Amino acid sequence: VKGVVHWVSAAKALPVEVRLYDRLFNHESPDAAKDGTDFVDHINPDSLTVITTAMAEPSLQNAKAELPYQFEREGYFVLDSEDATADKLVFNRTVTLRDTWAKSQK
Repeated sequence: VKGVVHWVSAAKALPVEVRLYDRLFNHESPDAAKDGTDFVDHINPDSLTVITTAMAEPSLQNAKAELPYQFEREGYFVLDSEDATADKLVFNRTVTLRDTWAKSQK
């Protein structure tokens, strides 16, 4: 068995905010771009996606800011130590998971 997917009961799920970070720049070397632009011109407008309607396992109510948590099929997340409150949990993705299924479809 490679892994087991656990589903969260909708009735018992905990509402959370999830922040998905992508590359900050849309150019490999924005400071060395030869098109006469500034590095600010190469900021990726899609570098942050915020999901305010995410649902999570109820045990995350006791999440600690220093610990990593794996969200199935999405990656590893940490509790945001500045923006999270007892009433509003906020998780930031730190590492994505490899998507071998997507590669096999190409």
